[in-house]
Amino acid sequence: MWRYPLAGLVAVTASLAASQPAVVDGLVLSEAEVTRDLRRVEGQAAWQLSPESLRTPALANSAQPQLSVSDRGVLLSWIERAGDLATLRFAERTASGWTEPRTIASGRDWFVNWADVPSALRLPSGVIVAHWLQKSGAGTYAYDVRLSYSKDDGKTWSPAFLPHQDGTKTEHGFASLFPMGDGLGLVWLDGRAMKPSAHEGDHDAGAMSVRFARFDRDWKLVEESAVDERVCECCPTAAAVTADGAIAAYRDRSAGEIRDIHTARLVDGRWATPAAVFNDAWKIAACPVNGPALSARGRDVALAWFTVKQEQGQAYLAFSKDAGRSYGAPIRVDDGGSLGRVDVELLPDGAALATWIEFADQRAQFRARRIDRSGARSPAVTVAGIAGNRASGYPRAAIGRGEMVFAWTESADGGALQVRTATAALPVAGAPAR
Repeated sequence: MWRYPLAGLVAVTASLAASQPAVVDGLVLSEAEVTRDLRRVEGQAAWQLSPESLRTPALANSAQPQLSVSDRGVLLSWIERAGDLATLRFAERTASGWTEPRTIASGRDWFVNWADVPSALRLPSGVIVAHWLQKSGAGTYAYDVRLSYSKDDGKTWSPAFLPHQDGTKTEHGFASLFPMGDGLGLVWLDGRAMKPSAHEGDHDAGAMSVRFARFDRDWKLVEESAVDERVCECCPTAAAVTADGAIAAYRDRSAGEIRDIHTARLVDGRWATPAAVFNDAWKIAACPVNGPALSARGRDVALAWFTVKQEQGQAYLAFSKDAGRSYGAPIRVDDGGSLGRVDVELLPDGAALATWIEFADQRAQFRARRIDRSGARSPAVTVAGIAGNRASGYPRAAIGRGEMVFAWTESADGGALQVRTATAALPVAGAPAR
């Protein structure tokens, strides 16, 4: 955070103009120091985000938006519903809008959930890979992760296949996909060690784990292993690729029911011992269904998460300069109270775009702001009003080709859902983040 109160910067400006030393709270500040921090403040104030609605490619009765980014730009996926039929579709952002939607897969035996959502990702090879969730048994949480890929821009898709080989009729979901060399890596929540609950609709008893799988360029499963053997049962995972390798983030679960955010790094082909990002010490005897978000570029990492302090929901962000080995002090993201459901994207200058659901005065808003490593924050911008319940799902943000793209689920009167999108030009901050 700041070395001295921001209000002090205003007081020292006159001193500098008179060629006198600036003193704030007993600190003697050089002209270079104050000039640098003044530029940071001015840059944050000048960082104005102006989201504009972009015609959605999704039809009515759509939800579960997800965004991914490749060298070709931003890709949006979502689910459309018609009775008991669920259809996973995608479109890509172009200069004129979204491409015509294409269908990835559909089924009447899918597990469709507001927080555990499918995805589609274009790999460096140009192949698009997608995942969705399919029921494997009669139990509420008996479902599998299904994968499929397309080598012709989504015109045709391979037969679906599984990343997990345990064969149990338990929960497999909350998957995060990422490129690994010329193949694919993914992590997911895996319930193979859990036992069926005696109460219909409850989560199974036992330990949920995070597991990892890797496929080579020929889509052969070459590795499957555990990342963490005891984690929160239904908080989304996140994954990104740094210059040192893959990193995964998720909500841990201790024996004492502390459920803080942990990360694990893939080092020399092995997952290093997971570590807490920050000791929030949030004790809760149930899953809050609120996972972290990750963004990485080179060895820079930004991680956002949700926690509860003094009975108030709060969103935080932390930066890492060493590919996730360590993190700086947490920076508050929201203004007065949050429902979480965060997202984060690193900006070209090393700062981060953070998004979250703000909740105040009984209203929920999908908001965004710039945060730099010093802790300086731009004014928050409301992307859209949003339902404060589960119907709104997880809003998303992505950066590609010099613009920001936002996606969320709009809940109309009567409960009808539809995915909406917006864009904003990428503002240039007044000074680079340090």
